[in-house]
Amino acid sequence: MNALWITLALLIAGFAGWPVTALVFRLARTIDDRADAGQAADAVDGTTGSDADAGPGWSDDPTDGAATTAAGTPAVPAAPSTETPTPETPAPDNPTPAPVPAAAVGTRILRGGAIIGVLERLAVALAILAGQPVAIAYVVAIKGLGRFAELKETPVAAERFIIGTLTSMLWAAGVAALARVLLQA
Repeated sequence: MNALWITLALLIAGFAGWPVTALVFRLARTIDDRADAGQAADAVDGTTGSDADAGPGWSDDPTDGAATTAAGTPAVPAAPSTETPTPETPAPDNPTPAPVPAAAVGTRILRGGAIIGVLERLAVALAILAGQPVAIAYVVAIKGLGRFAELKETPVAAERFIIGTLTSMLWAAGVAALARVLLQA
């Protein structure tokens, strides 16, 4: 019966942790999107989050030394045009393919992360079920060394690595600890 509980705990820790990690990534992205939207709004109205606490010399009045429109709202300077001049259409006898914009190519950050995450959660759960939580340090070290070069050059990847690793490990440790308590009862 214990083997069944251990197997069930490993399956739940290893494979059910992926949706939990994906949910945390989505939550983190939502928080980042809200912060970015707040910063964009501050950039448009010319304020920052700390303007109100900045003391004398700062004003929330849009007409205080700023250009305004006829309606009294702050005038926002037009953004520089991001349009690129379009080349002339090539002759039908010599067509050239249109260049693919860099943003459309889309680079994947931390390839193989789902498989590594499953293996990581299984290793953490096994370490806790076996009564060897020190082995978790080996998992973290191996994972960190394997990703070091990519994490060093890409800050977004480093942030994603930390969020994913902590979420995975907390999930696996929680499931394994619960299974261990149930096995001892």
